[in-house]
Amino acid sequence: MAVTALIGLQWGDEGKGKVVDAVSGSVDVVVRAQGGANAGHTVKVGDTTRVLHLVPSGMLYPDVVGIIGNGVVLDPFQLITELDALRASGHDLDGRLWISDRAHLVLPYHKEMDEALELLRGGGAIGTPKRGIGPAYMDKAGRVGIRAGEFADPSLLRDRVIEQVEAKNRLFASLDVKALDGSAVADRVVEAASRLAPMVMDTVSMANEAAEQGKEVLIEGAQGSLLDVDLGTYPYVTSSNCHLGGLLSGSGLPPRAVDRVVGVAKAYCTRVGSGPFPTEDHGEAGQQIRDKGNEYGSTTGRPRRCGWLDIVALRFAVRTNGVDEIALTKSDVLAGQSAIKVATSYVVNGEETTDLPAGSRFDAAEPRYAEFPGFDDDLADAGSIDDLPATLRDVIAFVEEATGARVSLVSTGPERDQTLRR
Repeated sequence: MAVTALIGLQWGDEGKGKVVDAVSGSVDVVVRAQGGANAGHTVKVGDTTRVLHLVPSGMLYPDVVGIIGNGVVLDPFQLITELDALRASGHDLDGRLWISDRAHLVLPYHKEMDEALELLRGGGAIGTPKRGIGPAYMDKAGRVGIRAGEFADPSLLRDRVIEQVEAKNRLFASLDVKALDGSAVADRVVEAASRLAPMVMDTVSMANEAAEQGKEVLIEGAQGSLLDVDLGTYPYVTSSNCHLGGLLSGSGLPPRAVDRVVGVAKAYCTRVGSGPFPTEDHGEAGQQIRDKGNEYGSTTGRPRRCGWLDIVALRFAVRTNGVDEIALTKSDVLAGQSAIKVATSYVVNGEETTDLPAGSRFDAAEPRYAEFPGFDDDLADAGSIDDLPATLRDVIAFVEEATGARVSLVSTGPERDQTLRR
């Protein structure tokens, strides 16, 4: 078997879309395994930038087959919008993109619920993008979710949607949220289903057969390990498992199928929304990173919080995912900084630690830094990692020694060809 899992190692937005695209030229099948349209994977080819929310990033190569796996919560309307936009730009995915019959749906009532629950949290809001992801996973865990396999029976699908809208309306009444028209929602869902039904199949068997036949399979993760619902900075997390275990269950592939785990990390850190962020920089350096790195959400447009690379958190993500290789992105954004800082430990309640704390202990974490000289070099013309400035090579060596994972790819800019491998 030849299966690679690609995972974000921070709080999402690590540049996974570019890395997936960079490695997909030699891949046969790409599987999106978890999350939903809250993902925003950006791929820049020439003068064209594509932001993919549900379609696997590797599908911009014409011979790659894509799977939206059973662990994804699928917004059918968003997917249709995305497919239409890709077709208009010359990327026709007919016959190449398949949807798991086990994938749960994100429907209009999930988005209404998402917004209502966030308002109820008040000052404790977690910063959800309000795309219905959490409520869809709630329905999945509550065993009342509607799955893509139900597209095959429009009459039953209609009844199921109306039933769920009526149930949600009873809850909306207690939250002072306007009731939805169940029949109107069902009409929209049935219409979308007629478009997507031919793409629905048993993708678990498809993915396993591809791996067993020796095809190159890439499992594409969404969000990032520090947003994992179990191992992330709970409760400021997403609603799915973003680590390797989540990618396996969300694709239906067995653990022994994976022979390579690639983790993606920026050369600094960013975070969107609420939650602890020990290395956040509120000063000039953080603003410079935001401006130079264009650190605004590809899905939400919100400015990202910016700060320095955090080795404590990165080591935790590498360890819990069994990462073999690290793809280090946006190294060029560090150019122009007077010094480059890397957090090596935390002080929590007066005690120094190199382990990632949980809960309120993480809220209290104060970083301790190693500093490297800054550089002003333009990295656009670097032909290999050996061509990078000495201080940046020192940072890369530091990351490798601290995490035990080899840095096998360094991104030096947004273009597809600004990618150095070793």
